[in-house]
Amino acid sequence: MSNEPAVQISGMVKRYGTLTAVDGLTLTARRGEVTAILGPNGAGKTTTIEVCEGYRSADAGTVRVLGLDPARDGGALRPRVGVMLQSGGIPPSVPAGEYLTLLSRFHASPLDPGWLLETMGLAASARTPYKRLSGGQQQRLSLAAALVGRPELVFLDEPTAGMDPQARHATWDLITSLRADGVSVILTTHFMEEAERLSDRVVIIDAGRAVADGSPAELTGSAGQLRFRAEPGLDPDSRLTALPAGSAAKESPAGHYLIEVHGAVQPALLAAVTAWCAERGVLPSTLRIESRTLEDVFLELTGRELRG
Repeated sequence: MSNEPAVQISGMVKRYGTLTAVDGLTLTARRGEVTAILGPNGAGKTTTIEVCEGYRSADAGTVRVLGLDPARDGGALRPRVGVMLQSGGIPPSVPAGEYLTLLSRFHASPLDPGWLLETMGLAASARTPYKRLSGGQQQRLSLAAALVGRPELVFLDEPTAGMDPQARHATWDLITSLRADGVSVILTTHFMEEAERLSDRVVIIDAGRAVADGSPAELTGSAGQLRFRAEPGLDPDSRLTALPAGSAAKESPAGHYLIEVHGAVQPALLAAVTAWCAERGVLPSTLRIESRTLEDVFLELTGRELRG
């Protein structure tokens, strides 16, 4: 396997008229790893992926996919790359098995379509037209289509959208198997648990720039969290004075309280919080101890405002 990255982007800029969708983005996705590209709506994820897939050209910067320029070397690159679309791209009336068999004939060394249908839980639906498959089944067929050509690199856009829990976990297992087989995976998802569970590396982008880059463990750090619910408006300053040094406290949303510390939550912190509540006649509910999650990091970096 080449030591060259699966994807190398340096200073990429892409504009649509006066709108700058990607603004000097730099990121690296290593071979044989799962790299998640996360961001709110409008952050530039889709444009970035479309440039990597060769559907659009960057206005500035350099983009290399498997060592090739996707805009210039598309003919050499396409046989080595699999692309899973979130929706569309499959004729609505074609049966699932027929579509996958047809795709396999465009590749020099395809996976067996029957095996893929079985693996994706679609064998019983092989004769069912695409338009009559459930949303989750359509997603699984799209994933099978991305994999049938034995790609070195696969782009997965929201791979488990619309899937039930069983299909989601089966898809996670398949992605893990791809990585074990040396396939590089670029994953975009709004499901933070999915990114945290599957990814070797996470790049969070906002306003067309990378705002965080690292492994899930590096991004979430070692912070411990204590969460509880109580009446809204408890004084945060007095709460902080009762906590061990280095603690941070906030209320968001109203009546939901978060205490965060470096390292694991210790008994002394729990005792301090409950004592502080008892002094004020406050009974905390749903008190739980957690670790900082990728979703926490994502919201801290990109905000909580709804995006269009």
